Amino acid sequence: MTILVTGATGQVGRNVVQQLAKRGADLRALVRNPVQASLPEGVTTVQGDLLDVDSLRAAFAGVSTLFLLNAVVPDEFTQALIALNTAREAGIERIVYLSVIEGERYLNVPHFAGKFAAERMIEGMGLPATILRPAYFIDNDAAVKDVITGSGLYPMPIGSKGLAMVDVRDIGEVAALELLRRERAAEPLPLDRINLVGPDTLTGADVAAIWSEVLGRPIAYPGEDLAGFEAHSRQFMPGWMAFDMRLMAERFATVGMVPQPGDVSRLTAMLGRPLHSYRDFATRIAAAA
Repeated sequence: MTILVTGATGQVGRNVVQQLAKRGADLRALVRNPVQASLPEGVTTVQGDLLDVDSLRAAFAGVSTLFLLNAVVPDEFTQALIALNTAREAGIERIVYLSVIEGERYLNVPHFAGKFAAERMIEGMGLPATILRPAYFIDNDAAVKDVITGSGLYPMPIGSKGLAMVDVRDIGEVAALELLRRERAAEPLPLDRINLVGPDTLTGADVAAIWSEVLGRPIAYPGEDLAGFEAHSRQFMPGWMAFDMRLMAERFATVGMVPQPGDVSRLTAMLGRPLHSYRDFATRIAAAA
């Protein structure tokens, strides 16, 4: 019985691998370059690509449970369908798929729409899976810490509706627990969906206030300059991705990303501990600066 993790060297996948490894799982990681993977001792690496069907067939041989994570790339949806169909062909009946929260409300946002379409494929084809639906990653804000500390501004245009920001460590641990639950079940388990959220639903002003308290000086939230956000994003990502992020920010501003009743209590019960908060993250980042 073997669990295969895709996206194993990214921020979420690496957390999933670490959580599974410390629980003694028989673990295999699909990576593009095994030499550079730098994964925990005992993790078997296999070289492959989600668009390379032959490499997937080889990687899926002998696998009982799959963690599928697709990066935000132009052909993300195609990658997801190829991987899911190849897993089905290989007889894998235990799947955990990393989607995104509220894909049905963010239908004009490319990477949300692609993940939601993959959810529909999973449901329509009757695949036994847990669909994990994370909210905005708290850890994304590590990329703007220099702006926060240097300019006194929280620059992410997250709006005033509120986002249920989630720590990637919580995502990784919940994913590992679900993978093991499915792996150890006597029979394939029915479809389930889990919203992955943090303990607090925060607006841009809320996040700025947290940074103000942590840093001991005023940090302002300048509002939603979406054109400026897209233009700045183009400095370090492709134009199509910057536009995707702008569309996401527009939905943040209009509908937010709010947890459903019971989401926080369900996750807390699963983990047996409180969820990591944005304040935890800001305190940690400030101390390391």
